[in-house]
Amino acid sequence: MCYSSKIEADYRRYLRDTGGRLSLYEFRQLFWERTQGRRLKVPRGMEEAFLAGNDPAEREIAALIRAHRGAEATRLQQDLFAQRARLAEAERKLAIKPTKTAAESKRIATAKVEQYLAWLADLNRTETRPGDGRIFPGVYAYVLIVENGERVIKPMRYGCRPAGKPAEYDVKYPGTYNARRDNLEAFWKGQFGRTHGVALWWCFYEHVVREGRDVVLEFAPITGQLMPVACLYSHWTPPAGSDEPALWSFAAITDHPPPEVAAAGHDRCIIPLKGEHLERWLNPDPADLAAQQEILEDRERYFYEHRMAA
Repeated sequence: MCYSSKIEADYRRYLRDTGGRLSLYEFRQLFWERTQGRRLKVPRGMEEAFLAGNDPAEREIAALIRAHRGAEATRLQQDLFAQRARLAEAERKLAIKPTKTAAESKRIATAKVEQYLAWLADLNRTETRPGDGRIFPGVYAYVLIVENGERVIKPMRYGCRPAGKPAEYDVKYPGTYNARRDNLEAFWKGQFGRTHGVALWWCFYEHVVREGRDVVLEFAPITGQLMPVACLYSHWTPPAGSDEPALWSFAAITDHPPPEVAAAGHDRCIIPLKGEHLERWLNPDPADLAAQQEILEDRERYFYEHRMAA
C-alpha cells in the first residue's frame, strides 16, 4: 500500500501540464467549510499556491485560508496558555512536596508546551519545506477528471468513499486510498471504467522492515519526473435527512512492484500513465474494461530509486 505521497502542490503546474481548469467552486467550498470548524486536512503547499494568486477568485480563497490560520493560531495559543498554567501548578506542588502525580503532570505539560510552540512556529513560518506537498490518507489533493466533456481539476480526499455507500464506510474500509489492480473489476467495479482521474505525484512512501525496524522509504523516478498517476474517484452525496456533507474522494491504483521496488521491501507500486493514453483513460468506456486494463499495462516504466524518508 502506498500510504503517502508527495504531490505537485501548485495548481498552475496542473493547468499547464494537463490543460484542465480549476473547479473553483469546490476549492472555495473546501476552504470555507474549514473555517466553519470542519477538520479538513489540506497540504500547506496547496494553501501557498492560492495565497500567491492574484485574480478575485484566488484572493477570496486566500482570505479563507488566512482566516483558518488565524483561528488555528488562537486555538493553539489558548491551549498553550492552559498547559503553561498546568506546568506552573505542577512545579508549585513539587516545590512543596514531591509526588509522582505532580511529576507526571509536569512531564506531560512540558511536552505539550513544546508541541504547541512547534505547531505555532510551523503555522507562522514563511519559508517552504519539502514536506509541504506531502499527503496522507484523509488529506486533500488535486485530481484531474473529465466533467461534461471538459478537463477539470478538483480537490479530493485521499481515501475513496464510493457513491451510495454509508458514511461509516470509511471506518469499515480504512484502506480505500489504494485500489489494487487485481480487484478493480470486483471491489472497485462501481468506479473502474466509469470514474477515472489522474493525480500528479513526485514520489510515494511506504513502511518497510529493515534489520527488525520499521522505517519509511521514499520512492521516486531516478529521472526526477513528475508522474501522472492513475486514480479512481467518486462523488459521494448524502442520503436524504443526513447531516453529512457531500464528498469528492479518490484512490490511487496500485499493482505489483518493479524489481527495484520489491528488492527494497515494498510489495505495491502506483501506475504512472503514458501521456498518449491520458485522453482515453479520462474518458473510459464501461463496456470495454479490457481497453482500460491495456492502458494500465502499457504504463510508464520508471526506474525507482529509494532513500530513507526524512
